[in-house]
Amino acid sequence: MTTAGTPETRTGPPRWRSWPSLVVFVGLCYLVAAVGSLASAEADEVYGALDRPAWAPPSWLFGPVWTVLYGLIGVSAWLVWRRAGGSARAALVWWGVQLALNLAWTPLFFGAEEYGLALVDIVLLFGAIVVTMVLFARIHRMAAGLLVPYLLWVGYAGALNAAIWWAN
Repeated sequence: MTTAGTPETRTGPPRWRSWPSLVVFVGLCYLVAAVGSLASAEADEVYGALDRPAWAPPSWLFGPVWTVLYGLIGVSAWLVWRRAGGSARAALVWWGVQLALNLAWTPLFFGAEEYGLALVDIVLLFGAIVVTMVLFARIHRMAAGLLVPYLLWVGYAGALNAAIWWAN
């Protein structure tokens, strides 16, 4: 049982009114994906030409993984917003920060081929995801849990970025 004022108390909009906002949160994430793909039109060629470690995934895997992750990122923010409304401001600001860092990585890595700067970005992204998860967990534990695969993938991508920077 929860009481007013606890993180489990829903203060956001009525459930039936919150469905359009789900589309907005998830749509924003997919917009970031679309902009990133525009900045990396030659990603397959760039990735294929790099010296990569043996544990690097094939290029075809990135699209399906990111499609799922962007959906989870959007749903997690929506759950927090729906539960806490305006009191989720700090958590949602950090969600926006991590999304902006996410957006910056693809043009740095694939567009500019600045692997060192991309590594700095992905380290900051990892930290921003952790902060977002901590803030989300205070409001909605499942929302924080939905970000675990994202954090793991970004950690893996960060290690891959470091290995590529070192080798190239």
